[in-house]
Amino acid sequence: MTQRGEPEFPVIIAGGGLVGLSTAMFLAHHGIAALVVEPLRGGSPVPRAAHFHVRTLELFRSAGIHEEVVRQSEREFLPEGAIISMNSLAGQKLADIIPSLNVGVDESLSPCRRLFVTQPGLEPILRRRAQQSGAQVLEGYEVVDVTTDGDGVTVVVRDVDRDTTQLHHARWLVGADGAHSTVRDRLGIPVDGRGIFSNSITIYFTADLWAQMGDKPLSVVYINNPVFGGFFRLAKDCQSGFLAVNTVGDPDSDPDVANAARDTSEARLVELVRVGAGVPDLAVRIDGVARWRATSDVVRRYDDGRVFLAGDAAHLMPPNGGFGGNTGIADAYDIAWKLALVIKGVAGEDLLATYDTERRPVGTLTVEQAYSRYVTRTATYLGATDYQPIVPDLEIELGYIYRSASIVADDSDEDGRDHDDPRSTHGRPGSRAPHLWVELDGRRLSTLDLFGRCFVVLAAPNGSEWCDAARKAAAQHDGLELEAYCVGGPELRLLSASFTDAYGVSDSGAVLVRPDGFVTWRAPSMSSDPSSAVAAALRVALART
Repeated sequence: MTQRGEPEFPVIIAGGGLVGLSTAMFLAHHGIAALVVEPLRGGSPVPRAAHFHVRTLELFRSAGIHEEVVRQSEREFLPEGAIISMNSLAGQKLADIIPSLNVGVDESLSPCRRLFVTQPGLEPILRRRAQQSGAQVLEGYEVVDVTTDGDGVTVVVRDVDRDTTQLHHARWLVGADGAHSTVRDRLGIPVDGRGIFSNSITIYFTADLWAQMGDKPLSVVYINNPVFGGFFRLAKDCQSGFLAVNTVGDPDSDPDVANAARDTSEARLVELVRVGAGVPDLAVRIDGVARWRATSDVVRRYDDGRVFLAGDAAHLMPPNGGFGGNTGIADAYDIAWKLALVIKGVAGEDLLATYDTERRPVGTLTVEQAYSRYVTRTATYLGATDYQPIVPDLEIELGYIYRSASIVADDSDEDGRDHDDPRSTHGRPGSRAPHLWVELDGRRLSTLDLFGRCFVVLAAPNGSEWCDAARKAAAQHDGLELEAYCVGGPELRLLSASFTDAYGVSDSGAVLVRPDGFVTWRAPSMSSDPSSAVAAALRVALART
């Protein structure tokens, strides 16, 4: 029997993992309560560890959970750490891959740093933050059907224990229900890519590896030997962790080398951990095993009417580089502020079309870069040639550039690049607004701390007219929140570097930054009519043209 679910929410989110809970949290940050539908009760049952990038930590900082996430990471893992390749944990180092988890990251680039934290450690933080602002998590239910019409979306959810169903209606649906997305399948959205090139496993285990790894400054250890290829990530005390296995056997003699999941008996799992550790008699307890397929796929479109896909439902990639979850959380951040402004009536619904326009190219770039790292680090035996040159991690994390109808391009867009060194984007429209240290009301802040809830105009020291013009222009849009600052003036004192250099403007220029911290418009110098210029830029940014 199907019952009508109450109460109704403006947004339903299919999937309550990292991406689904992040979407709910970011919506709640903007004052929009969502209903999250999640089959699991109590969150992830295994201690899956995730590598979280600088940009993700900036988004968590915006949502007010950065310090709590850092504390959780410190409880679970040693910070920083190199990424290397070995034939076993007790054996020989084969190669240095990355000298430190935060290589290239310093306070001139971001107030945040990369870290590891387990999914069971992070999910409760996301859930609490979302629920504090009205989100509801419906655990033990899965989305089984989706229908849309001009007014909204109707979702059928099934109780996984009692096999009863409920109907829920919302204006919008976000499909964050993973690699095997029901939402994506019900809408018939096709996926393009290379398909499956590895049947892999992740082994969760308990074993004392302190003698091999204790106090060593290592984050990830890739293992390559005649038995298997994969990588280890261990807990801080080196008493537990996981081993991801991508290949087994000798690629020169075993045609089924990419099928690591062909034998998942406990004896075989214990053998793989022992071989990877280089300790033949190691005492090992198997806590769980997850089977997964290495793919590099992107959906052909991120939206379908009133439905949006995010995370693994939209893009699938190998784990190399740790890009998957981070890309999904950035998807969540993007769709959340856009949905919030549309639901509040501040922006036009055409703003939602920019979700696909902006995020799909980022997903495509990231999937390709994860594949490049896979075939050059984990599966060199493939002899693959169909991969892109490896782009520096920071360009993927912080340097992607949006192009859409809500971005006012300027002359800096002539090179057509979709990514760049984040230190070289200099506030160009479509790029992440650069970090600078400033002082506001006696507090030391990052410029990134000014973003996250509303539109922000940042003007150079001689650009105060831009601030007055922006406030007047914002008043023409009911409900629009906008803040304006002269950087280097008495209200917002500059503590580091140069605003004009960082943002590519003269001492009378200005930029308009969206709630997601991306520059949507830039004026290199003072205009003869600043009021008209800012008003026009806001109309574009809000899809009100």
